Amino acid sequence: MKLVVGLGNPGLKYLKNLHNLGFMAVELLAEKHGVAFNKKGFKGVYGEKNINGEKVIFLKPQTYMNLSGESVQALSAFYKINVEDILVIYDDLDIAIGCVRIRANGSAGTHNGMRSIVSCLSSTAFPRVRIGTKPEVDYEIIDYVLSDIKKEDEPRFRHSVSVAVDACDAFIHGVKIEDVMCKYNAIKPLI
Repeated sequence: MKLVVGLGNPGLKYLKNLHNLGFMAVELLAEKHGVAFNKKGFKGVYGEKNINGEKVIFLKPQTYMNLSGESVQALSAFYKINVEDILVIYDDLDIAIGCVRIRANGSAGTHNGMRSIVSCLSSTAFPRVRIGTKPEVDYEIIDYVLSDIKKEDEPRFRHSVSVAVDACDAFIHGVKIEDVMCKYNAIKPLI
């Protein structure tokens, strides 16, 4: 069984925020597989489908970003999902806009949603797909991540979300995370 988690904040006012790129990606991935987020529970909304002979759950925590781990931990514990079968998609300020970076494991860095997940799972051993949001000028972190995607940046973000979805799709179809990394970390961003 696999769990794919997109990070973001619930509610219309956050819909197009940079901090909601994880939500955008997991929604697109679920749509690709004909899955609706039609179940509520575990402090989130989720949908599920058998893909490639394995149950895959798509989750959007509804706890707000800083408590995302509560939802991930509750659902993964209930379904007894191995930590290495949990894939998390989120925005990353340390990666250039338009770039996608996949990692098999690692620290949470400066991302509060990831810190919450690491804390609640007591592990860093889960793969993640990071969508770059690094600004080109100085910024106040909270104001920046809660700002909407700029019109001029939309094509680059559409591209990076699409790459993220393809990488997640490969993972849920059984491609080893190291092979997913080799292929999708090499894709050049739109300029």
